[in-house]
Amino acid sequence: MAKEFLTDEMVEEEIERLQNSPLVKLARKEERIRNARRQYMYTLRMYEKKGKSLEAEGITMDILNEMNLGLEEE
Repeated sequence: MAKEFLTDEMVEEEIERLQNSPLVKLARKEERIRNARRQYMYTLRMYEKKGKSLEAEGITMDILNEMNLGLEEE
């Protein structure tokens, strides 16, 4: 089977066609949503790790609430 030769013009036309394809738009949106959810999960994992560290240092939610009240009064 012989290789198909694509001219630069043919490549540009195909890129334009694909950019306008609703199927490409659908796949891109799904990928953005999936990546955003993964990023959110990584952020939550980071907070959990930080929370464990704070807990090990004896920091509690009550202590943080008291610190926050002090800031609101200023």
